[in-house]
Amino acid sequence: MATRVYLHIGLPKTATTYLQSIVWANRDALEAQGLRVPGEHRRDHLWASRIVREEPQVASAGPRKRDAWDRLRDDMAQWPGTALLSHEFFAAASAVQAAQTVAELAPAESHLVVTAREPLGLFAASWQESLKNRETTPMGDYSRTESDDPGAIWNWRTLDLRRVLERWAPAFPPDRVHVLPLPGPEAPRREIWDRFAALLGLDADAVDLRDGFPNSSMGIVEAETLRRVNLHLGSFASAIDRATYIRTFLADERLVPRGGEPFWPAADQVEEARTRGDQAHAYVREQGFDVVGDLDDLLVPSSLPARRVPDSVTDAEVAQVATELVARILGDVRDLRHERRELRARLAAETDRADHPGLRLALATRYPRLRSVLLRDRVDEDRRDLGLT
Repeated sequence: MATRVYLHIGLPKTATTYLQSIVWANRDALEAQGLRVPGEHRRDHLWASRIVREEPQVASAGPRKRDAWDRLRDDMAQWPGTALLSHEFFAAASAVQAAQTVAELAPAESHLVVTAREPLGLFAASWQESLKNRETTPMGDYSRTESDDPGAIWNWRTLDLRRVLERWAPAFPPDRVHVLPLPGPEAPRREIWDRFAALLGLDADAVDLRDGFPNSSMGIVEAETLRRVNLHLGSFASAIDRATYIRTFLADERLVPRGGEPFWPAADQVEEARTRGDQAHAYVREQGFDVVGDLDDLLVPSSLPARRVPDSVTDAEVAQVATELVARILGDVRDLRHERRELRARLAAETDRADHPGLRLALATRYPRLRSVLLRDRVDEDRRDLGLT
């Protein structure tokens, strides 16, 4: 069994994507340093978090997803050194679920790792993240309540550092609870990786950092445009659709690069974030947790630059972004159609040169939409030659 397990539970929107991208891209290099990242795929840790939090969808998932937590534990059971589990959705677990998780990692020495940031920026970033997951709630109505459901991610249940620690920290000695505040925006991009690596006992320079990337934000008009688009995406319900088309294709690849204007939530939401930051700062200090970085980075600054709120976005501004987006996507569709024509032509040429009729038949059977490209009369002739008709 692994002698030590670091359980990195987020918070969401605290450079978790950046850190996880580095970790999964450098698994072999990390293992050479004595750190095992269990599982075969990054999503194994996501499904482990869902199992730990007893999400209802686990029951209807495939066997590999349903068994993810057991497989990760079995993997760590074969490793004699240190292991790392990392997913931000662990943060939503209840106190009972947290205690059970730590018990199931025994006899390993478990450590809790919590990356955190000042809650105003976190609040704004989490609203954007909810939009990338097809949510439609206006920012003025976002996270007005704190859910008691371990399956609920995008609200103060996972965004409030004190609340998360109150559920998780009792399962650990205080010196095994490690809080890593994100450094300020003026700090080098890799500083949070350097802190994370030092905590895990790693040589931060012995990995390739090119696969680490920040999960960037949209501007105010771009975010409001996506929110309104989501109102019409009734068929984009699956996780694959949300991740592939809404998050990656639309938000990250087309709206984020526009470099839009940053924003704040409403004034009362700013003050709530400031209060929660003050409370989290005091709680971490009082409990004596290990802080890797500057604890004051968890405080909302007393003076903030002037920014608009999303409710101020006009229909004309949304129309401008939307029309430019349609033009961009029309170009994408044209490029894809040109590429498809070229691929179909190449496939037809390769198929026509095939020596054995079974190849043409197999391709036509596997890709029925290509039967016309594969010369329907040739395929029917092949079926006769092979004695299939």
